[in-house]
Amino acid sequence: MKKHFAALIASIALALDASNASNASAQTTASTPWIRATVPQQTASGAFLQLRSADDARLVAAASPLAGAVQLHKMTMHGQRMTMREVDAIDLPAGVTVNLAAGGYHLMLSNLKRQLKEGDVVPLTLVIERKKGRRETLAVNALVKPLTYAGAAGTSAGSSADPTHH
Repeated sequence: MKKHFAALIASIALALDASNASNASAQTTASTPWIRATVPQQTASGAFLQLRSADDARLVAAASPLAGAVQLHKMTMHGQRMTMREVDAIDLPAGVTVNLAAGGYHLMLSNLKRQLKEGDVVPLTLVIERKKGRRETLAVNALVKPLTYAGAAGTSAGSSADPTHH
């Protein structure tokens, strides 16, 4: 009897895990993910995509098996000088498409483990934080685009307010 009860509990736990995973992807969606190709010996590149959340949330972390680290970054221009800095999180306001793009918010992959070549697919895991600090992951596969590919420029993350938290 105990074996059947343990099996039932394990089945329920697995079902809840699967439900949470599909819930995360249903609540937050990613579209057009891409990464700029690298030259040999280059150790960093940017990843870009659009995120949309059904409810207020925040992108708080990212990871990839092909990078030693993935940071959330913001690029800004001050006159002729470009600055880039790490941010703690990027707000995902409910129902708003947040554009992580060249020239704005993006993911910075550093300590790359190999050259990223056009046509490669790079897996990314995004960590989304919801109300009360509940965290979920979203798996994304980003296509590597040519070095010259620019994509859409991004100067904001979907709203007039600065969506980052310092």
